[in-house]
Amino acid sequence: MFEHSLFHKLPPKNQAELLEKKGIVLTKRHLNGWAITLFSLENQFLEVWSKKDLEIIGSFHSAVSYMDIIEPYMHVLDVPKES
Repeated sequence: MFEHSLFHKLPPKNQAELLEKKGIVLTKRHLNGWAITLFSLENQFLEVWSKKDLEIIGSFHSAVSYMDIIEPYMHVLDVPKES
């Protein structure tokens, strides 16, 4: 298991490599020209904001609820409906 606080101490290139190797893409969305990808990595959520040749990796504070993280993606998620 990779300690979340250690992830932020890695250089950006190593953060991107770790996300590529071990991260799980959950969903994607677009906002104001940015492509935003939500990842799961070691029980944490991370977002990668991409625009042209720029990538920014962000994470969420542990106090943020899962629903608050997922809410902006609800329009692109396939959520099963109850029968």
